[in-house]
This record gives sequence, C-alpha cells and structure tokens, in this order.
Amino acid sequence: MRVSYVNGSYEHHAEAAVHIEDRGYQFADAIYEYIAFYNGKLLDGDLHLKRLERSLKALDIAMPMSLPSMQIVIRELIARNARADGGLYIQVSRGVAPRNHPFPKHTRPSLVMTICGAKTPSNYDFDNGVKVITQPDIRWGRCDVKSVGLLPNVLAKQEAMKKHVRDAWLVQADNQVTETSAANAYIVTKDGTLVTHHADEHILGGVSRDVLLKLARKNGITVEERSFNLMEAKAAAEAFMTSTSINVLPVVKIDDTLVNKGRVGEVTKKLQALYNAHIFKQTGKQL
Repeated sequence: MRVSYVNGSYEHHAEAAVHIEDRGYQFADAIYEYIAFYNGKLLDGDLHLKRLERSLKALDIAMPMSLPSMQIVIRELIARNARADGGLYIQVSRGVAPRNHPFPKHTRPSLVMTICGAKTPSNYDFDNGVKVITQPDIRWGRCDVKSVGLLPNVLAKQEAMKKHVRDAWLVQADNQVTETSAANAYIVTKDGTLVTHHADEHILGGVSRDVLLKLARKNGITVEERSFNLMEAKAAAEAFMTSTSINVLPVVKIDDTLVNKGRVGEVTKKLQALYNAHIFKQTGKQL
C-alpha cells in the first residue's frame, strides 16, 4: 500500500489531497526536493534538506517544521511504504489563501511528501550512454531555486521523448549550454578537464553535482566551473549528466553529433565508479 504525508497526516496515496486554493497549485508558489534512498537510507539527505531550506528562504516561505522533525516523518514514511530503494518527493508551498498575487499574511506552509519507485537508468544506458537533443532555454531567471514551476522543463523533456532520446540539453540565446531539463550537464575536454556550468542563477546546482565535483578534485581530475557553448559540447571528448535519479549518465550523441565516436569515455567511467562507491559508503547499496 502506497502511503503519502499531507500536512500532518499519513494517508492512502490515492486519497491524499491539498486544498484547491493552495498557492502551489494556483501560482507554482512552492518548492520541492527529490531524494533517493537505498536500503531505506537517504543518499546525501542532509545536503538535500539544506538546499530545501535555501530555496524556501529565497521565496520567503517558512519551514513547515524543524529539520529534525522532518527527518522523523521521512523515516516513518519510508517505513510505512515498505520499500528498500526508491525516491522521496518533498513539496512545500506557501499554503492556502484566497487567490491573490501578493503574499498572504499569517498563512501556514503546506507540506506534502510522497514515495516513488527508483528511477535509476538501466545498466545498458550506464554502460553504453544515451542520446540527447538540444532545446532553447526559456526558463525563468532564478533557476537556482528548486521551484515547482517546471513547465519549460516539461516542454523540453517532451520534445526529447518525441525524438526518442533521453533528455534535452538547454541552450541560451548566446549558444551557451546551461543544463538539461532535469539534470546538470558536463563535458570532458581533449586534455581530460571536466567542465560544467558554474553554479549561478542560470542552473539548479545539484546535490549530485556538488558531490561529483568534490570526488573529481579529490581524485586528481581537473575541474573547470564555467559556461561552455554548444559547439564545444559537440566537439568534446566526453559528455555526461548527473542528478539524484540518474547518478552519472554518459551522453554519446548530442543532436546529430556523436561524442567520442558514440562510446563512453574513460573519465566518465572513472566518475561513475567513484559515485557508485559514494552511494555504497552511505547506504550499503552496491550498484
């Protein structure tokens, strides 16, 4: 039986609901987090909850409960769903109020948590890489806030699905690559340097991104956090994506251009191994 948490109560997922005037529904006035768990243990849970706090602060939404209390609820929710591996969605909105654009006064934030199955790509995709297309980056100007206002991301992902590829890399008007519809984007240059867009308002700085860059630097891989253009991406020695749900996923084709002749590169393979070791160290899960 699937169980969700809504504003203080555990409910059957099919019956769980929020008020029609919840501002997350009406204005996308809300933020979310997705945290993977293995063997019932959150992967980088503290880092995700800190980012949740940062996003709420950016939108001037109060924390719905203390972090220790939230961690208790999360453990109970995972236990009630009796799932060893999966994903946890947390969504916090400004709350329920009559429809009006200005922030309402004295409104209690709404908190919803749901559990889903693991979204990890197949071993085939990890071993052989995936294809992506590019799409214009038409998102709002604060992509560093993990807002539920994801319509541009949805449209980009849908175009990828129509083309039967894994994802869409987002490209700004000046031809700079920012990230993907749901992950951070990376290239590896001919000299083995790992390049990814610097963490500013143009990207959502992923927890997996932060972990991976630390692992790379610790293990002797040169890292440059800077923007790169689409021509550089297509000419790169390697390319890949990271997120909580896809770990380190190789990219072997961008639009009609093969990357590394369509093969997964050695730097990417090394980073996959390092990230899998990180997962095992925290959760005991062998991927």
